[in-house]
Amino acid sequence: MNDLLKINNQRAEQYQADRRGFLKLGLGAVAALGFWMPDLSYAASAANGREINLLNQHTGEKFRGEYWYRGKYLPDAFSEIKILMRDHRVNEQFPIDPRLMDVLYVMHHRLGNKTPFNIISGYRSPSTNAMLRKTTEGVARNSLHMTGQAADMRLPGISLKTLRDTGRSVRAGGVGYYPSSNFVHIDTGRVRSW
Repeated sequence: MNDLLKINNQRAEQYQADRRGFLKLGLGAVAALGFWMPDLSYAASAANGREINLLNQHTGEKFRGEYWYRGKYLPDAFSEIKILMRDHRVNEQFPIDPRLMDVLYVMHHRLGNKTPFNIISGYRSPSTNAMLRKTTEGVARNSLHMTGQAADMRLPGISLKTLRDTGRSVRAGGVGYYPSSNFVHIDTGRVRSW
């Protein structure tokens, strides 16, 4: 277990140190983490490609396409995903954790729903996170949104409870349920739910 924490901590330090994100990490670190997320096995078994469908609720921007092909994350796709999931309040971008896309890919498959995930919040700048902490309940001081590892979303045609339960079943990070705000939070931190 200590080796897992060590690998995860090293990855987090690299991710934070390099704002260009996963492209500098190499696939080795991502692959090494795969063994502790067995429920992402569907993503790992996709022979040729993985496709994701996203819609930014605030800007109307869309992304539908492959983000992974034949064992490699696609830099051009992640450039577009980073723009779509930027902090629209301050127009600031940050690399998005590839594992977050893998979690959403598995959720889409399990739900049998190919409509776009409606992204309410992806990356959040520290200033936006601080502002939201003052005005909104449930915003973490060290939110994984600030490291490109989280998304608040909903999926048309799927109830929030079903979306939450599907996220929990993947067991690849945190799942928060916010029915009064009409969204589910998904992140690639430790496995937990609230």
